[in-house]
Amino acid sequence: MTAGKRARRPSALRPSVLLPYLWLVVFFAVPFLIVLKISLSQSTIAQPPYEPVLDLAAGWQGLKDFVAGLSFDTYAILVEDRLYLLSYLKSLQVAAVSTAVLLVIGYPVAYGLARAPRRLQPVLLLMVVLPFWISLLIRVYAWMTILQREGLLNQALLALGIVDQPVTWLASDTAVYIGLVYSYFPFMVLPLYAALERMDESLLEAAADLGSPPWKSFWLVTVPLSLPGVAAGALLCFIPIVGEFVIPDLLGSSATIMIGQTLWSEFFANRDWPVASALAVVLLVLLVAPIVAYRQHEARETEER
Repeated sequence: MTAGKRARRPSALRPSVLLPYLWLVVFFAVPFLIVLKISLSQSTIAQPPYEPVLDLAAGWQGLKDFVAGLSFDTYAILVEDRLYLLSYLKSLQVAAVSTAVLLVIGYPVAYGLARAPRRLQPVLLLMVVLPFWISLLIRVYAWMTILQREGLLNQALLALGIVDQPVTWLASDTAVYIGLVYSYFPFMVLPLYAALERMDESLLEAAADLGSPPWKSFWLVTVPLSLPGVAAGALLCFIPIVGEFVIPDLLGSSATIMIGQTLWSEFFANRDWPVASALAVVLLVLLVAPIVAYRQHEARETEER
């Protein structure tokens, strides 16, 4: 009877195991293959604006013609044109700086949430996620109003005597960083809070009993135990910021051209789908690489334990 139960268990678990893989195939692998196919095609004035196009009605000959027409010319264009390289570098720079600022601001907030009285923690967490109840586009437009030359921020700075004349905030890198930090703040705080909240406080008490001052206990006990939350928060912020489009397009200037804006321009303004698809493929590789590295690191640590 026990053997029978063991024999039936794999088949009972198979649907729940296969469902995530089916989701990834339908919503990730298939769209990625379509984009990859377009990136290996040539741009043309037609509908759709690329060739070769797979003609299933032509049978085996149609498939041979389709494969023969594929090329890597679009990827060569990405290397030759400095605009695309600069867009990638700008996106990585903005994402790295924004993630660092989010970590500096979010860690103390998450630490305070984790150490707050239990009865207050739900209310404080609600205040952190409350901006998510409002559309991102509305929030960005609100920041456009705040950062205008006669906006609320300049009025406050003038009233406090910090500046003598209005500062140009809008259409600058500073405005983009402000919008990104504001929009992605919960993505950093919540993973940090989850890691800090489940930390065993008896470890800090043991460190204090051994003569460790609070600041040393924080660096030697709290920070190492919160590193999984730091890594999760950094990935949740860095990856989507690299491909961000709305915030840099509305708050930034022509000098803040990130890869998301370049993608939009190639798809809709230039109608160069092969180049835009190649940009998307390279961007996906850049974003998947840190996730794979993080997963491998986690797997090695699990094996060592």
